[in-house]
Amino acid sequence: MKPLMRQLLLVLLALWAAVAATAAVPHEEAVPAYAEEQTILQREKDVPGPGWFDAASGKVHADRHWITPIGRPEQETAVILQRGGNSWRVLRNGPLSTASGVVLAGAALAILALWMLVGPAEPAPQTGQRIERFSRSQRIIHWATAITFVLLAVTGLLMLFGKLLIPLLGHALFSWLAIASKYVHNVAGPLFVLCSLAMFFAYVRDNLFDRSDWAWARSGGGLLGGAHPPAGYFNAGEKAWFWAGVVGLGLLMGATGLVLDFVVFGQTRYVLQVAHVLHLVGATLYTAASLGHIYLGTLGTPGAYEGMRHGTVDAGWARMHHSLWADRVEGRQ
Repeated sequence: MKPLMRQLLLVLLALWAAVAATAAVPHEEAVPAYAEEQTILQREKDVPGPGWFDAASGKVHADRHWITPIGRPEQETAVILQRGGNSWRVLRNGPLSTASGVVLAGAALAILALWMLVGPAEPAPQTGQRIERFSRSQRIIHWATAITFVLLAVTGLLMLFGKLLIPLLGHALFSWLAIASKYVHNVAGPLFVLCSLAMFFAYVRDNLFDRSDWAWARSGGGLLGGAHPPAGYFNAGEKAWFWAGVVGLGLLMGATGLVLDFVVFGQTRYVLQVAHVLHLVGATLYTAASLGHIYLGTLGTPGAYEGMRHGTVDAGWARMHHSLWADRVEGRQ
């Protein structure tokens, strides 16, 4: 990778860490608001039995399932206030947003530390012989998934931490940015689900664990032993990313995202609130892990990006990083 691209990626990582760290610190306005919400919740806990407090009248009203004119209580169309909504808002604007900022900032700083203390992998000797690494369809599926993911990550961060931009953009411009982010997020979400399904079927065969993965894991991918351990088409780290990230977190994000995106199947407010919390937690972990995946696929492993961009890699790179696969391709196994 060219030095200019390396410097640009490092600057972007540093900016990411700075923004995420800033987002992890509560706004000055949010601190008293959060304390006030906690007081309201405590007052609600003091209310005997199920019910909600009407601040205007000072009366406590019994909590019940409201029956709509068409007799479908699950739609909750006549519910005026729901106690769980305040609990969800306190959780979302307080501990969850703070923890998300801390995790994202920590991931970016960890990558910077890895770059500075360990550095990238040793460049592989160039032989001039090219080996096909990924087919055209595999690369199309990968980049389609990556593009939709980036759209979701950026718009999601804007919706979670975007208020930090109000002093810079003003309320009117930020309002338009937030609205645009919401619509882009809602459209890109279902596309990401479809791309993730396509990626599963395109890559699952080569991501099954075998005996060589245990040796790779014990050596930490070469960090503990010094030499590159033998690996097949994908190493144990890449397989762990596939199953925990693409499959595990992908299922969580897809399921909760569709529940939030299509509120036309009788979901209650409680279901939506739980889905939102799980969606935020999954998005934070997925984004943090993706930063590591991007680093290892570009700066961290010179030559790896060529395979996903052009479809082929140098035979020297294949022998260094995926020797078992290279032996099989070159007929030595």
